[in-house]
Amino acid sequence: MIRHLVLFRLDEGVERDDPRVVAGVDAFRSLGGRIEELRFWECGWNISDRPIAYDFAINSAVDDADALTRYLEHPAHQAGVALWREFATWVIADYEV
Repeated sequence: MIRHLVLFRLDEGVERDDPRVVAGVDAFRSLGGRIEELRFWECGWNISDRPIAYDFAINSAVDDADALTRYLEHPAHQAGVALWREFATWVIADYEV
């Protein structure tokens, strides 16, 4: 199984209630029930006020590298990524569990 973690940082001046952000969060929250390859899916806002913390996180899992590729290429995932590109940057870690 592969764990897929993504941490997002909102761009300077972008707030959580920005309509673009709300749409992006909604798009990602819906992925868990829409993409067959996902074995585990959760996402949410950071609750820490530490200056090094990111703003939003996705924690997910897929069976293997092929499933990860299918997930990443899935149109619903790509649509969410396109939204987030407008207002955030992110880092990713994929590792075997």
